[in-house]
Amino acid sequence: MLKLRHIVKDYDAGDIHVRALDGIDLEVGRGDYLAIMGPSGSGKSTLMHIIGCLDRPTSGRYELNGRDVADMGDADLARMRNKEIGFVFQQFNLLPRETLQANVEIPLMYAGAGARERRRLAAEALDRMGILDRAHHRPSEVSGGQKQRAAIARALVNAPSLILADEPTGNLDSKTGGEILDILGSLNRDGVTVIVVTHDREVGRRAGRIVHLKDGLIDSVEATTHDHH
Repeated sequence: MLKLRHIVKDYDAGDIHVRALDGIDLEVGRGDYLAIMGPSGSGKSTLMHIIGCLDRPTSGRYELNGRDVADMGDADLARMRNKEIGFVFQQFNLLPRETLQANVEIPLMYAGAGARERRRLAAEALDRMGILDRAHHRPSEVSGGQKQRAAIARALVNAPSLILADEPTGNLDSKTGGEILDILGSLNRDGVTVIVVTHDREVGRRAGRIVHLKDGLIDSVEATTHDHH
């Protein structure tokens, strides 16, 4: 489903030249559950941004669903991010003045869905996350776990083939974090490809494979005991 070949990413911060990724080779199959782990500054977030088409590599080749990302224009990439990829962040990234329902509808608006269909699909996604009764609350009126469920509902609402989760339990207590990981696991069992970036060993253990990054390179790949198939 996604193939990275010799991915290099350089940043220039003033006079300082930073090589964030130094030649990453990685393949992820449809329906895989992958964790990307490593210390701060190892390149995890940079790799996540490239996989999520939020950033382009300096060199190397990235294929997503058989298409070379380098050949895509900005409009194509935006469509890919909207339809194919669901993002879940540590900070939830919900709009504070909008209800959970309205937040979940946002990707559908970008995709051009009509109002009735947006309402229906967003309600289904909220229901699937067990928070339909909170649909008309604003983020400030619900718990951290409910915020993250809403963020996952938003990530799912366009039925993406890939979910990218960046420290999805980082702002949650361990019980709530465990519930969020259960949700990601059940989505993966339903056939969604899940890639989670984390520094938390417990989170990593839920995946089928852990890729350990160090200094912009893959240090090792570890198979876990979790076999999701």
